[in-house]
Amino acid sequence: MVKNRDLLAIGHSAHDYIIRVPEFPKTNFSAPITNMKTFNGGAAANVACVGAKLGLKTSLVSAVGGDFKKTEYYEHMQNLDIDTDSLIIVPGESTPTAFVLTDDNEDQISYFYWGAAREFAESKVPTSAIKNTEAVHLATGDPNFNWRCSEEAKNEELLVSFDPGQDLGMYDIKKLKDVIENTTILFGNHHEIGRILESLEVDLDGLRALGPKIIVKTCGAHGSEIYSNEDKIKIDAIKTNATDPTGAGDSYRAGFLSRFLNGESLESSAKFASTVSSFIVEHQGCQTNMPTFDEAFERMNEFY
Repeated sequence: MVKNRDLLAIGHSAHDYIIRVPEFPKTNFSAPITNMKTFNGGAAANVACVGAKLGLKTSLVSAVGGDFKKTEYYEHMQNLDIDTDSLIIVPGESTPTAFVLTDDNEDQISYFYWGAAREFAESKVPTSAIKNTEAVHLATGDPNFNWRCSEEAKNEELLVSFDPGQDLGMYDIKKLKDVIENTTILFGNHHEIGRILESLEVDLDGLRALGPKIIVKTCGAHGSEIYSNEDKIKIDAIKTNATDPTGAGDSYRAGFLSRFLNGESLESSAKFASTVSSFIVEHQGCQTNMPTFDEAFERMNEFY
């Protein structure tokens, strides 16, 4: 069967309120907001949009509000030629909304209103969308829905990447293990990978033995590390004038998958991923400064 899409991203599309504060307040105290803007976001949508900008043919499964198709965000997706036929439209509900607060130390706290995304729990697996793609990326979203989608994708013998992100705490140990067993590439930042190892009581080799052949750990300004049958690969982060770290992880995943799905090595894929994320952090918003493939490739060659 000919597949019409390279990558299907499953999980949240969201409206992001990006908020800067000098410091996080203690309980029962307040802190001033120094800057606040609204942007397009949601981990799955970020991967789909950045991937499309880089040249991948992407599709997206998200649960969104009844008016979503009238929004600028939907038009933006259409302009990127993202297949949105499998969006879950929920009349009378709002599209998920994220409030992301970043302090002067570049630490973050996020609040997330699920809204329409609560529909994931009762939704059917998007079988047609899964059958029509080469790979599936599971981003933040309902754990049981992600697990059911991972089962279908594995049955179709697809590459499955998994990034629980800040929703990691929603997974009980069994469900986390179930999804990981169906995963080819596991993504997480250094905090998340640490929590996964602790929860499952395994080391990195033990985690890979459960399912994922590749583990990609991002470490912010310290770069990233890739674990596979090869020796550990360490990739430096590109030094740039960072304005906002929001979306850096999602863009890294999109950049990595865009190269890996095209047959590039782990090292080359990770260098490209790091380069893509260096563009995103230069501006506020997860999708404000998405590079083209040529822009990212040129910067990668200049740095590495």
